[in-house]
This record gives sequence, structure tokens and C-alpha cells, in this order.
Amino acid sequence: MGNALRFLYGHCCKPTTAGDSDSLGPHGVSAATVGVSALARDLFHFEITSQVPEGLDKHVVSSKKAQANWYRKLLEAWKEAKPQPETPEEVARLVVQTLKRHLKADVEGLLAFYGLQLPHPLAQVSAGGPTSLPQGVKFEMQTLPVDPKAVADGDTITVYVSTTDTRESSSVPGEVHMAAVQRSKARAERNYGKADALQKKIVEAGYRVVNVQNEEILARKYRIRLRGIDAPESSMPYGKEAKEELANLVQGKCLRVFVYGEDRYRRCVGDIYCNGLFVQEVMLKKGLAWHYTAYDKRLELETWEKEARAKRVGLWASSNPEMPWEWRKDRREGR
Repeated sequence: MGNALRFLYGHCCKPTTAGDSDSLGPHGVSAATVGVSALARDLFHFEITSQVPEGLDKHVVSSKKAQANWYRKLLEAWKEAKPQPETPEEVARLVVQTLKRHLKADVEGLLAFYGLQLPHPLAQVSAGGPTSLPQGVKFEMQTLPVDPKAVADGDTITVYVSTTDTRESSSVPGEVHMAAVQRSKARAERNYGKADALQKKIVEAGYRVVNVQNEEILARKYRIRLRGIDAPESSMPYGKEAKEELANLVQGKCLRVFVYGEDRYRRCVGDIYCNGLFVQEVMLKKGLAWHYTAYDKRLELETWEKEARAKRVGLWASSNPEMPWEWRKDRREGR
């Protein structure tokens, strides 16, 4: 066995004291090192016993014989790697590269078994936007590519975030993960009725298996309300144009979203960046949204709206465009 593998097994996987038991991960080591050290331990055991770890078959769809083949390949790849992997990201990349010709459901299941993230290139977005979390941000998300049909109007988008994302991976319900594994197995067996029923179960739980470049990814669904702007409703003048502009901006793109909170419709309220562009800025400068001053006092948004007004672009081509919040109020009151 390679020296790095022996070191990881001997130092990361050594028994913990009874007082440490509360911090143990699912493989008997600390949660902080479970991905790297647990795989190192299992490869060490496999080299001695030719046995794969117990419980793995609950996460993957292939047979024990196939699983043994994976561990044989991973053991050889780890020994030959220069430099040998040490971080969770390096180990995940080794797994993906070594098993790239195997079923994606198996590779994802194996990574999930060790708590490792899928190093998916599509999850990366441009470095545009803030370099650190702005004040008031509760969390940041990076989405999978956006379907233009997921744009409801000029200020609302439905997005999906891969469950291999660090924040998401620890909160996926067990029944959802199991349904995703069973769905992959059903599709492999061409039992499409069962696969569709499982997809429905996943969707009802707030998740979906989405296809990205012929790869199926389990993802969590979020509805995003663009913070600080209010676009015309679909049946209002420029409502259609606002929706089309937003769809054109985000379709097929991975978005960076800073979430500040949740509105009464349980939508995440956030700032969205797309390829380095601040989406709200684009919508305001093109005259396709109002600065929503009742909820947002940022001076830059006020400035961008004023610029569009001065140029009479978009909805500002009208002398007295109706404000969407007043339009909604009139409809509620039956006017």
C-alpha cells in the first residue's frame, strides 16, 4: 500500500476516545475527515481482505462483484497518483476520473457514501460579483444551468442546486437519496413507470433529478425573488418583455445567488449574478423593472432606475407607467 494511504489510515482513522463519539461521522472517524480517511481505511481493508465496506450497496446500484472491481481500480490509482490525493476535492477527482466509464449513479452513490462532493465543472461560475459575503447575506448558492422555462416573470426564477454542494449534502432527506438511487436503477432496467413514480416522490419533497449534459443530478429546488426590484406583471405593459429579458440573461447559465431572507410566499429573496453581471442592474438599466423602494433603499438601484428614466428606455417610454405594486393592489381590491 502507498505511503500516503498508510499514513491516512494510521493517523486519520485511529480510534477516538469515548468523549469524541458525538463528533464521529458515519464511518467511525471525525466528520471533518470522513471523506478522505474513510476511503483510505476501506482501501486498506480491501487490499487485505478483498471485501468492500458494509452498507455501500444501499447507495449504489451495481453488484458486489462490480463494487470490488471499483475498489481494485481505486487502490491502483491511488498508489500510482503523483502526488497522491490528500484533500476531499483531490480524492473526489481521483474517484471520478478512475470510474468515469462506470454508471453515473454508482459514482455519485460512492461519493455520497463517503460524504464527498461531485467535482462537477458546471457548478463553477465566473468570479464576478462580491469577493466575500455582503452584510446581511444568510447564505450563498451556486445553481445548475437555468432552464428558461423556469423564469416566471421579470423578477422570479426557479433554480436547482446540486445536492453535492457543501451546504446541501448534509441536509438531503434519506428517503430522497434512496428514491434517487432506486430511480436510477429502475431506468437502467427500463422500468420507466417505476422511475416516473420515484421522480414524483422526489419532486414532492422539493427535489428533482435534472439532466445536465446527459448526466442526471439530484438537485434541490429553490424559487428566487430578485431583491430590490419589481418587474411588470405578465399581463401589464412590458411584462412580457421583462420576462423575456430575464430568461435571455440566465438561460443555460449557472448563477451565483446571495440569499438575504424569505418572503411570505416562501421564495428566497436574493441578489443574482450571472457571468459576473448583476442581474438586477441589467433589468433596471434596460427599463424593465422598478426599484422596489418599499423593501430596498440601495442608492445604486435608485441611480440605475433614474438613468433608464432619463433615457426613456423600456417601460419609461410611457409618460406615466403603472407601478406593479399598485396594479396588484387594485386587483386584490377588485378595481
